[in-house]
Amino acid sequence: MGKKLFTIALCLFISIGAAWAQTIRVSGTVTDVANGEPVVGAAVQLKGSASTYALTDVSGKYTLSVPADAILTVSSLGFNPAEVQVNGRGVVDIGLTPEAQLLDDVLVVAYGTAKKESFTGSAGTVKSESLQKRTVANVSKALEGMVAGISTTSGSGQPGEGASIQIRGTGSIYASSNPLYVVDGIPFDGDLSSINPNDIESLTVLKDASAAALYGARAANGVIMITTKRGSEGHSVVNFKATVGLQSRSIRDYDTVNQEEFVELTWEALKNNYVINGGYDLAKAKTLASAGLSGALGGEFYNPFKNYKWADLIDPETGRVRSDAVSAWDDNWMDVLTEDKAVRQEYQLGVSGGTHKTKYAFSLGYLDDKGVLITTKFKRYSLRANVDHSVNDWMKLGASASYAYTNQNSSQYSDTQTGNAWYTAQFMAPIYPVYLKDDSGANLLDEFGNKQYDYGENGRPKAANFNVVGDLYDNSNEILRDNSGVRAYAIIGGDSDAMGIFKGLSFSTNFGADITNMNRTSYYNPYHGDGKSQGGSVDKFSTRTFSYTWNQILKYERNLNDFHFLGQLGHEYYNYQYKYLAADRTGVYPGIKELDPATNVTGNRSYSDVYRMESFFGRLAADYADKYYIEATWRTDGSSRFYKDNRWGQFWSLGGSWRVTGSVHEGHHLD
Repeated sequence: MGKKLFTIALCLFISIGAAWAQTIRVSGTVTDVANGEPVVGAAVQLKGSASTYALTDVSGKYTLSVPADAILTVSSLGFNPAEVQVNGRGVVDIGLTPEAQLLDDVLVVAYGTAKKESFTGSAGTVKSESLQKRTVANVSKALEGMVAGISTTSGSGQPGEGASIQIRGTGSIYASSNPLYVVDGIPFDGDLSSINPNDIESLTVLKDASAAALYGARAANGVIMITTKRGSEGHSVVNFKATVGLQSRSIRDYDTVNQEEFVELTWEALKNNYVINGGYDLAKAKTLASAGLSGALGGEFYNPFKNYKWADLIDPETGRVRSDAVSAWDDNWMDVLTEDKAVRQEYQLGVSGGTHKTKYAFSLGYLDDKGVLITTKFKRYSLRANVDHSVNDWMKLGASASYAYTNQNSSQYSDTQTGNAWYTAQFMAPIYPVYLKDDSGANLLDEFGNKQYDYGENGRPKAANFNVVGDLYDNSNEILRDNSGVRAYAIIGGDSDAMGIFKGLSFSTNFGADITNMNRTSYYNPYHGDGKSQGGSVDKFSTRTFSYTWNQILKYERNLNDFHFLGQLGHEYYNYQYKYLAADRTGVYPGIKELDPATNVTGNRSYSDVYRMESFFGRLAADYADKYYIEATWRTDGSSRFYKDNRWGQFWSLGGSWRVTGSVHEGHHLD
């Protein structure tokens, strides 16, 4: 009897264990615990497995097949990672905690600052300490994964190229979804690559309507506020920072077939076609496949096995390349195309300090960023100066100036098959050489002793008349930019006792201007590739962007015991001017990337865009005992882009909050 009971118990235990170890289908939703919104693109992965994972969709949902006793790991940019035990459940919902970094005490907001606890909107801030950990050339890439609610797309990957940023999803289907950038309190119309990330004190992202409404129409997609470093009282401090590193392509190459395998597979495909579609017997199909190999692969010119003709290269009995066949070349397109150890060097010199009355900060920067794609690069020379001066207890003045020169050389990337350098190189058959070969398979050199690129003009069936490596060296796409900016402010009044009965009342005026000149030159050589049919081409276009903003703000702010009040009234004028000039010519003189030597004019064009906006805005905010907060904002914008009877729009918001931390409830202190 005891043995029977033991046997039954053992079988039951084994059955339960087997059932528990079986694979089950698990689904659920990943959400942001801060606001309950779904987290898009979160990675839900079986712990300990690199291949079993799923990404959440636009609704934050996922589905995954895992063991019933599995542990799921969940991660997403801007959130703390989490682990969840399945415990046999079919539905496992997961909440992620945001990793947003907020300033300790003060938050930079529209037209001023606010205490973190009193801010009724939604915002995230990244401090300079976090920015210094990112080795990036463009400030937009520094935000990747740093603030919850932001989606970033890295784009083309060209050195100096910025990331595409969307705040809380796509704001428009047809119009732009880019946020408004504000630098030191003034909207910024320059190029983001001109801003040296080392000059930034903080980045603040205003994410919802309550936070961004005071910027009106242009804040429809959110606002990113950039505050640059300023001086502080004390002895002069000199900082020098040098960073040198190597970059390599992070994506592993595909495992591809070698020369012998490619020829064998091509021969086998021809043989099978003759059998299945031609109706030939196997022996005849093999003979026809050997005879057709030359035509399928581009002729004898592209036969690397020079001791055999294409027709005799395959042993029909084995379907393999003959063992004594010797390849004269084996060019790896990806190796030639990739700068495996691209050098990135950056140098930064800063001087800051000041007295009780005057504070200053100056910086010089140099960046040389070579891309992992040959010939691509980005260079930046930057200069910035910030000065603040207190005239007396009730007047303060400040100004800043910046200049940056950038030089970017990029591939002429397009969405075509051959326009994508990595795609073309990775899927180029291994028998096709990068460089021209003679009858023996050796490299053909020009009169200067340089290798010549094989553009597939001798019958290559894939990417004919094109060489991705030669295209990068023989053609060019260069972009030069000059970026200048100024900011100035004056504040009269404030919370000083010198104001007497007007204590708490202040008037400020802010002025800022940005000028960006861009010159782009695209050159196609006259001998090979896309430019051959028209004798080469050179395209030049230049743009000039000039904008300025001037605002005046009257503010009253007082503390009366536990009650705090703030009121603002402001006026702002914005002027934007854009000029475009372009010319194209064909029939170029080889190597000269100017219009004059080219013979045929194919296009001349120019246009201008002028846009103005006048705005009035106001804000009322109050709080009691640092617990109860309410804020209302209003703005009206008048745009020159609309007819005079319909050019004004109204934008307002109302927000409130109750600060639980520090409140007393039923005798218990909540903290």
